[in-house]
Amino acid sequence: MSESNGTVERDRVSRFLMKSNGSALEQGELNGTAPDHPGKQHELRSSWLLGLASRVWRVGMGAAAVVVLIAGVWFAVMANSETEAKSSTAPRVLAVQTLSVEQVSAYQMAREYTGSIVARRTSQLGFELAGKLEEIYADEGDSVTEGEPLAEIDTEHLETRRRQLVARRAQAAAKLGEMVAGPRDEDIAAARARVESFLAQVELLKRQAARQKKTVASRATSQDEYDQTIFGLKAREAQLSEAQHNLNELLNGTRKEQIMAQQAVVDELDAAIAAVDVDLRKSTLKAPYSGTIARRLADDGTVLDVGQPIFRLVEDRALEAWIGLPVHASLGLDKEPGHRVKIGHEVIDATVASRFPEVDPATRTRMVVLRLDDSAAAHVVHGQVVRLELDETVEANGFWLPVTSLAKGTRGLWTLFVVMETDLKESTIPDLLRVERRDIELIHTESDRVFVRGTLNSGDRVVTSGIHRVVPGQLVRLTK
Repeated sequence: MSESNGTVERDRVSRFLMKSNGSALEQGELNGTAPDHPGKQHELRSSWLLGLASRVWRVGMGAAAVVVLIAGVWFAVMANSETEAKSSTAPRVLAVQTLSVEQVSAYQMAREYTGSIVARRTSQLGFELAGKLEEIYADEGDSVTEGEPLAEIDTEHLETRRRQLVARRAQAAAKLGEMVAGPRDEDIAAARARVESFLAQVELLKRQAARQKKTVASRATSQDEYDQTIFGLKAREAQLSEAQHNLNELLNGTRKEQIMAQQAVVDELDAAIAAVDVDLRKSTLKAPYSGTIARRLADDGTVLDVGQPIFRLVEDRALEAWIGLPVHASLGLDKEPGHRVKIGHEVIDATVASRFPEVDPATRTRMVVLRLDDSAAAHVVHGQVVRLELDETVEANGFWLPVTSLAKGTRGLWTLFVVMETDLKESTIPDLLRVERRDIELIHTESDRVFVRGTLNSGDRVVTSGIHRVVPGQLVRLTK
């Protein structure tokens, strides 16, 4: 009977322990004393065990098994509480990567300037003469060489005028030849005979006048007859003088001034013929240089005005890059080869050909012309966008840092973290450092690094990664 009572009593104690354990914990949670801290957990468990022991003794349980059970639970709780207390007081240390920074006084900044590809020569081609467009030998997109015929206008009226001038020139040249050759012998003989005829008539009239003068006094000859003889003599003497001059002119030949005047007439006609020949040559439009026909602006049969454009010709085998640069950047470019420009994904060598003498009032830049390598004509087209990259030295004190070391700050500033020595002497973890926050100003970005200035000093070690896990004052150690 006593053994049965002991068994029943032990079962009652076990159920009581389980019920008391759950009630105590639940009551602690309800009263706001839930074991959210190791110290509180220790106090709660100690008071619970003391209460449990007093209840066991009150029910009169003195069995050895109950005492042993209570002692085992007591020592287990105390050991667990001591371990948790030690772990809660130990500092939580994060391993970080750092970089030692050094101050610099300047940095290189790559600037990119945009321009366009321009053909060295682009021309609007037209005729210098008005006329009807007779033939067209080239079309848009055709490649032409220097001197190649492109079009032709009607030349019928020019050819007719040339024939007229040639005939007039032949007439003037014949007369000039006659002057240079001088009079014929027959003409000289005829002129001499005329002189001799007038001499004879003059002599006859002189004799008649002499006889009549003697008979006038005796009234054998009237005064009228005598006067007629005298005036007839004078007329013959004048004719004799003229004939003598003509004979002398024939004997002396043509005057040099007359020959020169006639030669000028011949030369004038030669010049007129040459002018017509020039117009005939200009009636055929030829390519002034090698290139490609970009536009055709007229068709066959069109009546053209002087200078009216027919073609637009682009010299696509000689290309240049026209890029507007700030004045200080344009002065830094030398004329030695070695500059590189980017067209799409293609990089091409270029040489500075010229610089404009003035600043563009709209863009406030100075135009620089770079001559591209001849090989660029194979894959570069007039009008494409071109970019020139130049390195510029900027004078500024600051530090280079990786982008991963920065976090967004306030008021336009950025934040980084610097590790500093700590005064924690009793820690069991060696080489502990403390995190300190610094505000800096971002000056320049370049790929995966930035140039900053602010509350930094040379030799400071800056946290370079995982800054989202770091807060000011946190204890950290350096990664090995």
